Amino acid sequence: MFRFWGHTVIFLYTDFGAEGPYLAQVQAVLAAESSGVPCFNLLSNAPAGDPRRAAYLLAGLAGALPSGALVLGVVDPGVGGERLPIVVEAGGRRFVGPDNGLFSRVAARDCAARACRIDWRPARLSSSFHGRDLFAPVAARLAAGVDVPLTEVPVSGLVGSDWPDELAEVVYADAYGNLFTGLRGDRVADDAIVEAGGRRLHRARTFSAVPVGEAFWYRNSSGLVEIAVNGGSARERLGLGVGAIVACAGRAVAHPRASTGAR
Repeated sequence: MFRFWGHTVIFLYTDFGAEGPYLAQVQAVLAAESSGVPCFNLLSNAPAGDPRRAAYLLAGLAGALPSGALVLGVVDPGVGGERLPIVVEAGGRRFVGPDNGLFSRVAARDCAARACRIDWRPARLSSSFHGRDLFAPVAARLAAGVDVPLTEVPVSGLVGSDWPDELAEVVYADAYGNLFTGLRGDRVADDAIVEAGGRRLHRARTFSAVPVGEAFWYRNSSGLVEIAVNGGSARERLGLGVGAIVACAGRAVAHPRASTGAR
């Protein structure tokens, strides 16, 4: 039996950007159909059209969300195609969106994860905006405790289930020019050297631990290895963006697999 919660909090994770009508249209559906369930924007500039990199970023961000939260995730370049609409339950949270790898990392890091195909369809379903027409109504109904027709499917069959646990690339650049990578900070030793953009970077605990203008790496608040510059932009200083390759010399001993650990 696929488990559900009653009233919860909805978080939006999309590549819509802050401009344009898309984010507001999805929020309007959630407001109309979720009986007042609170909705917050987790991120609206996830790697555009790139569910693979967005998956590693989401796995980091999800850890800070409250237990029972529901994430409506829409990074969906295959919208209108053959990819399935799914609900994933992992880490005490639910994720609604496309089966294109976006939820593969949160599922892989919980050996008790469950997945379902969404069988419900609205009367009006556009070919290019399933975030508004399909995923938002489903998320709203689930958050409000309303039954939605679903069929359980094997987690091992989800797109991206065979992807590596970490990604040695930049997966996000924030407004300050800090570069999030797909490397898990707890898997990297304190004395590790991170190489990016032709630079060898040492770890610092935080920004003020290095001189102004110096580049370094640290474990960010989402648990990921992040490259930063004290008082500056790592994106500009190193000339790097999303997709840039990083290398790490010096890995910590892998943690033992736990009941909710990596697959």
